[in-house]
Amino acid sequence: MADIVVLGAGLGGLPMAYEMKDLARAEDRIIVVSDKDYYHFIPSNPWVAVDWRKREEITVAIEKPLKRRKIDFKVGKVTEVHPRDNLIAFENGETLSYDHLVIATGPKLAFDEIDGLGPNGFTQSICHIDHAEVARDKWLEFVKKPGPVVVGAVQGASCFGPAYEAAFIMDKDLRNRKIRDQVPMTFVTSEPFAGHLGLDGVGDSKSIMESEMRSRHIDWICNAKVDKVEDGIMHVIECDESGQEKKRHELPFDYSMMLPAFTGIDAVRNVEGLVNPRGFIVVDDHQCNPTFNNIWGIGVAVAIAPPKPTPVPTGVPKTGFMIESMVTATAHNIRACLDGKEPTKKATWNAICLADMGDTGIAFVAMPQIPPRNVSWMKGGKWAHLAKVGFEKYFLHKIKSGVSEPLYEKFVMKTLKIGKLKSE
Repeated sequence: MADIVVLGAGLGGLPMAYEMKDLARAEDRIIVVSDKDYYHFIPSNPWVAVDWRKREEITVAIEKPLKRRKIDFKVGKVTEVHPRDNLIAFENGETLSYDHLVIATGPKLAFDEIDGLGPNGFTQSICHIDHAEVARDKWLEFVKKPGPVVVGAVQGASCFGPAYEAAFIMDKDLRNRKIRDQVPMTFVTSEPFAGHLGLDGVGDSKSIMESEMRSRHIDWICNAKVDKVEDGIMHVIECDESGQEKKRHELPFDYSMMLPAFTGIDAVRNVEGLVNPRGFIVVDDHQCNPTFNNIWGIGVAVAIAPPKPTPVPTGVPKTGFMIESMVTATAHNIRACLDGKEPTKKATWNAICLADMGDTGIAFVAMPQIPPRNVSWMKGGKWAHLAKVGFEKYFLHKIKSGVSEPLYEKFVMKTLKIGKLKSE
């Protein structure tokens, strides 16, 4: 019998628990640990921030589906991971031992790296449902007395898609209210060019994103470092191609949403051999930590080097299907270890992404996500907006039903020749 602990109950953690339950031996125990008793669909947060969605529409109480799958569930904040003792420690003093530990926590939001950034400062966030609800309340106040908007992602950020979505969705909401003409908008990003996305672009993403922002009268500043944020003023340093200061901007705003940089969670930050200097889990080709071979990493918690250096630091996003491929590889590799075999499965890290733009949208496929790629394209249209809405409903249904990948999904992906494992 083995205790397999999944730390985190988000986009990676719950599918990991479901797939591991399918692959584990009958006597093995799967335990999900989370600091909250619900799942929330993070990709819907830009809609929450403009009051297009309510919390109850994008959250799922997870105890029931986990119980139905005979997966144990513990709610509590983990403060320390002790790899040499094979246990995790909770804030309340309790501990939990494991035979295998899968770290799927997502990141810590590094608002503190920039003065004035974040919900406790002067900008809003859509990284968590709680933040998105605060952003919504601020937005509903803002539209009564509109003014300039600054939106984007700071240096070190790695998840740029939601920043673009937020800008386009805000633009659409303002047009719906017929006050768009009263709101100058500026997109501020650490990317070297619009549409870089932390991936050195995908297909024709540069010209597509520039065209979309131009058509919506959204100005943009790339290679940008946010120096500090004051009440109503964002201080931005625009850099040249070598990363040297090119121009300083003082951008006035009455509303701002800026995505922060990510780091690893505090519970693992000081574990030598487990994490990189930013606190992300170091993994090999099989999602396993090279130092502690019974610890695995998936999702945003994993360390991934950027495809190439950028003038201003940018991270690499961990997108949905890419994370699901990590999940599948990890589940198979843990089963191999349980059977006394070496792990052999490698995730493809293929990416399929849908980004909403209010009344239209963009989709891209990158196979693999990190270049050079076998497939790389981006297309847009009303269909992508509808697909994003449909995917929201579909994924929440999967979480509620306790199934990671239904048979019809496997069939569609196989038909499209988009696999999760490199052996496929």
